[in-house]
Amino acid sequence: MSTSKTNSYKIAVVPGDGIGKEVMQATLDVLNELDIDFEYIYGDAGDECLEKTGTALPKETLDIIRDSDACLFGAAGETAADVIVKIRQEMKMFANLRPVKAYPNTNSLFENIDFMIVRENTEGMYIADEESYTDEGAVARRIITREAERRIIDYAFQYAKNNNKSKVTAVHKANVLKKTDGLFREIFYEVAKEYPEIATEDFYVDATAMYLITQPESFEVIVTTNLFGDILSDEGAGLVGGLGLIPSANIGEDGALFEPVHGSAPDIAGQNKANPIAMMLSAIMMLRYLGENQAANIFEAAILKVLNDANILTGDLGGSATTAELTAEIKNNL
Repeated sequence: MSTSKTNSYKIAVVPGDGIGKEVMQATLDVLNELDIDFEYIYGDAGDECLEKTGTALPKETLDIIRDSDACLFGAAGETAADVIVKIRQEMKMFANLRPVKAYPNTNSLFENIDFMIVRENTEGMYIADEESYTDEGAVARRIITREAERRIIDYAFQYAKNNNKSKVTAVHKANVLKKTDGLFREIFYEVAKEYPEIATEDFYVDATAMYLITQPESFEVIVTTNLFGDILSDEGAGLVGGLGLIPSANIGEDGALFEPVHGSAPDIAGQNKANPIAMMLSAIMMLRYLGENQAANIFEAAILKVLNDANILTGDLGGSATTAELTAEIKNNL
């Protein structure tokens, strides 16, 4: 690689809990080999932060994220809702992107899977708008607004257009949730009229869960509400070898955060066993967000070579390599 750096970016780095620290360091080790100048500003968040400071997400960390060009986030433990969900809301990160792609030698159930789940991030059940307990039990509210759903659906069609995808699938439960998901489906077909070159279809979420198993190759871009998107993306991870291979992006008007879908995995934390590829693929999504497509291609090609060779893989992929050994091999392949 060239020793002279070209473009420069300020990156907020929030390692978080458990294996978040390990996969983050592995990812930064590779990013530092690229022909880009990154300035890392570290922020604290998560379970350990709560224990130390009394808050899971300090204001200083939010300010660091706000002032950066992008944020890399490792993993949060029990405080995930107080950290990631709050960052999404505070930063108005309305779009959650979760690619599901089959890579070689990764226990993928199918070879030709490559689709994107575009998930609404700001409303619906997942924001935990729960009222207090009642005598009968407890109550949660599910709010769907025209503004938020139109924004995410339009984003999904724009993503399809910009990435040469020919079809967008809406996922809902409008046969039962007639008002909220009925509105979502209605808006989907309103927006679809603005993209006549892109094919459309819509399925109930339960049917989609089945189709992901029986015909995953038929999907290109899926757009759905918050909770459905969270559940389906974990199912997608199961199709392609597990959570160690699924990155994600949170995109908003004022910033973006990139994180692996997996959690903090306390059972293997600190043991140099974690698979850093999901974190690295998240960093590749960050590079593309920043417009650094050549660097993203170089980084992804290095990962792909390691997976193709299948000589140095972590335990979740059937190998015995450590996090450090896998990282070193990816760096060698740059």
